[in-house]
Amino acid sequence: MQSDLQTSLHLNEIAFSHVPVLSQQVIGGLVVSPRGNYLDLTVGGGGHSRLILETAEDVKVTAVDQDEDALKAAKANLAEFGDRVNFIHSNFANYDFPPNTYHGILADLGVSSYHLDNPERGFSFRNTANLDMRMNQQQFLTAGDIINNWDEGELADIFFKYGEERLSRRIARRIVEKRPFHTTTELANVIAYSVPPKYRYGRLHPATRVFQALRIVVNDELKVLETLIDKAPHSLVPGGRIAIISFHSLEDRLVKHGLRNLSLLQVLTKKPILGTESEITENLRSRSAKLRIAEKKNPDE
Repeated sequence: MQSDLQTSLHLNEIAFSHVPVLSQQVIGGLVVSPRGNYLDLTVGGGGHSRLILETAEDVKVTAVDQDEDALKAAKANLAEFGDRVNFIHSNFANYDFPPNTYHGILADLGVSSYHLDNPERGFSFRNTANLDMRMNQQQFLTAGDIINNWDEGELADIFFKYGEERLSRRIARRIVEKRPFHTTTELANVIAYSVPPKYRYGRLHPATRVFQALRIVVNDELKVLETLIDKAPHSLVPGGRIAIISFHSLEDRLVKHGLRNLSLLQVLTKKPILGTESEITENLRSRSAKLRIAEKKNPDE
């Protein structure tokens, strides 16, 4: 009982401290309207959903997340809105998008502040944790499985393709020599000492791109993003808008071309919307955030 209470308090603390990125840009871009029906496909701690619910009268939100812990945190954060929020445990690629239903759809991609602030989930090497990285902990594949069992060529390929890591082969060779690995910090340290000193002490920690690649592969992030872009727009009412926030070039490229190639959408952002200097100062996560917005065309036009 005490353990459950501590977990609940911890989740509440994370939820209430959740700071959504590009918040005003998202609300303005979605043009949240009274009695509107909105879909938050990555509710996380509930930050964006709270802003949507507070913006206009009698707004309803369907809040989706594949992480059960995140849903618990969001439920605590959004409890005051009662039945105006419908919570669904699902990967957004598996969500059953009802046609012509939503006035706005939001997807805040990538790893959330919630995950990074929970060291036991293994998304960050700032703290020692198991090599996990599963957003949905019901799935089987972990980052540890990949690092300890995939062959050198496979590792080099994913580091290069999904992390855009130019020293991918050198890093993969070192990992295979030193494995097995059990923790995030073990892996990060070996990566750091597998590269030249100039690269090791640069602005970006040399393990950053490898961790990005592992997270993408573990959660099949680019494939589910393609599925989202293909399915979600059909769930908008005419004039409804979809807003997608990405955090690295692979995602942004998919979003840019995916929205542009759908004939039922009118892209409203020729270039991605970025965080302001003041927002980046207050919330470092917004530094790499890119927002793109599109509107569903009226079929009669």
